[in-house]
Amino acid sequence: MAKILAFAGSNSSTSINYKLVKYTISLIEEHQIQKVNMAKLPFPMYSSDYEKKHGYSNSLVELKGDIEKADGVILSVNEHNSNPSAFFKNVLDWLSRVDRNFLNGTKVLLMATSPGKGGAKYALEVINQMLPRFGAEIIVTYSLPSFSENFDEDKGILDSELATMHTSAVQNFLASL
Repeated sequence: MAKILAFAGSNSSTSINYKLVKYTISLIEEHQIQKVNMAKLPFPMYSSDYEKKHGYSNSLVELKGDIEKADGVILSVNEHNSNPSAFFKNVLDWLSRVDRNFLNGTKVLLMATSPGKGGAKYALEVINQMLPRFGAEIIVTYSLPSFSENFDEDKGILDSELATMHTSAVQNFLASL
């Protein structure tokens, strides 16, 4: 049984990426899953001055510890103006200050969704290139376009082709653990 950490790179209380994460982990059995709601974790904007004066927050140290304990991470990133959100980039900046290789050897299922047809593919691409710099092994990526048209909280992914792609991504990730 593997330990999996699951979260979205969003601090929105209504995050569609968090909904995708919750749906994804609902499909997984026989693994220990820790779900983190990033909307409940405070992260001040990173600056070296702030770091020198205040050090690392408990939330940051706990998140880094949770990542260290995990065999794999399920992460869904949101997109703002064709890039990852400033919130998530800030989280990565803080984590990399605690330990540059905070994802060392961690296998990642990287996902993204958005209200639009692009499915946050630009943010997904940026994070897909960025995470290996911190030691991550990206196993598979998945993008869900047009969230409100393709997803129902009770039924899951509505489009059969997108649902099959999602199932395959999850299975490939789990097989790597």
